[in-house]
Amino acid sequence: MSEHYYTKNPGVKSSPNKIIADLRGQQLQFTTDSGVFSKKEVDFGSKLLIESFEEPKIEGDIVDAGCGYGPIGISLASEFSNRCFYMLDINERATELAMNNAIKNRVHNVTVMTSDQLSAVKDKQFAAVLTNPPIRAGKDVVHGILEDAHHVLKERGTLWVVIQKKQGAPSAVKKLEEMFEQVETVVKKKGYYILKAVK
Repeated sequence: MSEHYYTKNPGVKSSPNKIIADLRGQQLQFTTDSGVFSKKEVDFGSKLLIESFEEPKIEGDIVDAGCGYGPIGISLASEFSNRCFYMLDINERATELAMNNAIKNRVHNVTVMTSDQLSAVKDKQFAAVLTNPPIRAGKDVVHGILEDAHHVLKERGTLWVVIQKKQGAPSAVKKLEEMFEQVETVVKKKGYYILKAVK
């Protein structure tokens, strides 16, 4: 199958699926679908990113870049209800699911947008960006998201990335170190790295 979830309009037949996930002490319900990343469950990398995230020390909104059906943005927006979360994905099926999942979980401080990387918010400034980047879309796309994140972050803003070692964590670290003042590996677990970069 040549098509994958990093597609504007997935051609694969819709087959909705309902899941329940415990994230940061909250039980949330999500509808997922074919043609969207990790249809059957909230994937391990996203869960690790959600659990590792720390609220930024500066004021401002937060971006979930590559939001899929919404587990990262919705779970954190539910906890940090004083901040607005922008949830972005190139996949229109994913953004429709994310919008509906936010409503279903009564999370109202989110704005869901269809966006190639972070192009839809390139004129805004944020306190934090989170991403579980679309590895299958290739290194250029992944590194493009990291560059876009640096562009939209405020001074002292933070970028949080989850990436597997075997899927490019070392090169992602190198890329981040070229752009950011401070880069650290916050967590390493089961081959996954949680990277935090401060602008």
